[in-house]
Order: sequence, then C-alpha cells, then structure tokens
Amino acid sequence: MKSDLDSNRPIYLQIKEAIEEDILNGRLAPEEQIPSNSQLVSHYNINPVTVLKGINLLVDEGIIFKKRGLGMYVSPDAPEKLKRRFSQAFFQEQVEPLTALAKPLGFTLREIHEMIDSAWKGEKK
Repeated sequence: MKSDLDSNRPIYLQIKEAIEEDILNGRLAPEEQIPSNSQLVSHYNINPVTVLKGINLLVDEGIIFKKRGLGMYVSPDAPEKLKRRFSQAFFQEQVEPLTALAKPLGFTLREIHEMIDSAWKGEKK
C-alpha cells in the first residue's frame, strides 16, 4: 500500500488508485480481503468518508465486493478488468500521441520498435 498521498489530487481517487495498483501488481489477489476502512483511515490519517468514497468507486466498477460482516474483497475478475482499462488508457494516452509525433518526424515503424526495445532494456540513445 502506498504510504504517501499527493496534496494536489483528490484523496479518495488516490485511495482507489492505490488499491487498483495493489491488485495489478499482485499484492492483492482475487478473493483476497482488502485493508479495512479503519486500517486505511489509520494508515493515511484521513477522514473515513474519504476512504468510503474511494472504496465505493471500486465497488461500482466491480473491482471489489462486500462480504456481509467480513469486509471487502477483490473480485475474481478484477485483475483482468483493470488490465483492460489500463491497456486502453495506455493506448490512447501514450501510443497514439507517440505515433502522431513520430510520423511527421519521419521515423519508420522499425526505428520506433528499436527505440522502444532500447528504452525497455534501460539503454540510453
């Protein structure tokens, strides 16, 4: 779980995103219980209503679900749902702008692939 929050962004969204990140990175598995509201309140030292707002967004999206009297749990299909959503966002926010910039600069698809391979390996050009 993230330990710090950004004061420039809504806290409830950061709570939501921290849980999503834990699911995507395998720190929270399908059917696993997420930290309780009181644990999140204590960890981040924030208002319980703020935590609840972030949690409710995840429930509405089907990422987590409530087991009455037991707490909140990761939905069985949560990792796949999140991967689909983040893949789509990645394409729209990163790949499309990259290609829109690369084409007028005259880069070939092969050159773009080589650059990405190099960056993936941590090499500097």
